[in-house]
Amino acid sequence: MDRRNFLRTGGLAVLGSLAVPSLAVPSSVRGALGGTDHKSAVAAAMNHFGVTETDLKKVMSAALEKGGDYAELYFEHTFNNGVSLMDGKVNNCNSNIDFGMGVRVLAGDQSGYAYVEGVSLEEMMRAAHTAARIASSGKTVKPVGLKEETIARNRYSVVTPWEEVNLKAKIPYLQRLNEKIFSLDHRVHKVQAGLNDSTTHVLFCNSEGVSYYDYRPMVSFYSVCIMEDNGRVENGFASRSYRKGFEFLTDDLVEMLARETVDNTSILFKAIKPKGGEMPVVMGAGGSGILLHEAIGHAFEADFNRKKISIFSDLLNKKVCNEHINVVDDGTILFNRGSVNFDDEGVEGQKTYLVREGILTSYMHDRISAKHYGIAPTGNGRRDTFRNVPIPRMRATYMEAGNMKEEDIIASVKKGIFVNNFTNGQVQIGAGDFTFFVKSGYLIEDGKLTQPIKDINIIGNGPKALADITMVADNDKIDNGTWTCGKDGQSCPVTCGMPSALVSKLTVGGEN
Repeated sequence: MDRRNFLRTGGLAVLGSLAVPSLAVPSSVRGALGGTDHKSAVAAAMNHFGVTETDLKKVMSAALEKGGDYAELYFEHTFNNGVSLMDGKVNNCNSNIDFGMGVRVLAGDQSGYAYVEGVSLEEMMRAAHTAARIASSGKTVKPVGLKEETIARNRYSVVTPWEEVNLKAKIPYLQRLNEKIFSLDHRVHKVQAGLNDSTTHVLFCNSEGVSYYDYRPMVSFYSVCIMEDNGRVENGFASRSYRKGFEFLTDDLVEMLARETVDNTSILFKAIKPKGGEMPVVMGAGGSGILLHEAIGHAFEADFNRKKISIFSDLLNKKVCNEHINVVDDGTILFNRGSVNFDDEGVEGQKTYLVREGILTSYMHDRISAKHYGIAPTGNGRRDTFRNVPIPRMRATYMEAGNMKEEDIIASVKKGIFVNNFTNGQVQIGAGDFTFFVKSGYLIEDGKLTQPIKDINIIGNGPKALADITMVADNDKIDNGTWTCGKDGQSCPVTCGMPSALVSKLTVGGEN
């Protein structure tokens, strides 16, 4: 998982002769999610994509013509904008439009998928025939009928949508962030600030009669600071990302990001690389949730367990850690980057306990793994774009609060480290071995935080690290940065979090 993806730049995408519908959707339609107007929202979405109910029935029937057990149609229209500032000037603006639909067919253990970058009936039928041939059972299927639309609570309602905001309205926030960072410390040498926003329209229907429309906003605001002091150069960053509209941008947010960026950078001038080795590690509240994401999150995704790849594949309903530990993957947090009204398989977003009182109680399921285990999907079927099949993915993965105070946990450690600022990490699913990079933290000596530390790797094994969490504080916190998770070539927005916790033994890669 990488939180630095916001540094990527894009370019203008020209989609050939494709006529892309307008992104403007009336506020009454956006607000209809989860309400009594949902049927009109789906109807408006069909109009937005230029398809009719008759078209959908024809395409669905074609998808099932070879005897598939299940078929789904996934339409997506995304509009991305990015603007960045460096050296006090806007130096990069980019926009990208993505448009198309995919057809998935399941027949027993077979899975067929095809997509097209257009929505004419001819194109959609071609995709449906292709997917049907890949997943073929030879059975005779009944004619397809579409049922009532599925209704869910809207977890990311928007006041001012991004498609109604022009570039001129965004630039002042970048300028104020730049000026504020320079004003906070005379050592600031360079500042980069960036704002990325996106709007995604999703129309979904399947052969089980589920259909929905989802209007998905996303915004990321970040700053990178370079400081110089007596020839020494350090850099730090801060970011926030939510499923919100233009109302996300405020002067208070500018102030918070500026101070966080400067604080994260200035502390590094005092920091050292500690001696490496195996030692106790106190994970600070918030971003330390990367431990959960890398150490156990991926290994709890049900496709790895269904295929017996995960080291946790034989541990369902067994004790895996301290009885005071509860780990959750949650798609219901309001405005959260990882939240979903529906996942990309038509399953409503929900809160799933992965570990409850130390017992591994659930994996994260999509439709395929849920059928294998004979249970209901957990709303974790997610995809990068319409070009990809949905697979089990995390949403907001966090540990619930414990019953101790952070200062008491630190006081219990004679010699170790405290870490609280991270960049990225990775894991080997089979072995469960993980590593992540720590940007900054502190030495713990005789129960007290002393010398700041920086630029170290934490290395461990998922099941062992989970079992070695011996104390959990009551200061649970979600890190609302720009976390992005990569899996099977797909990227997905996620968040993570946890309270401060003591892992009794982890390997720290520092100075020899």
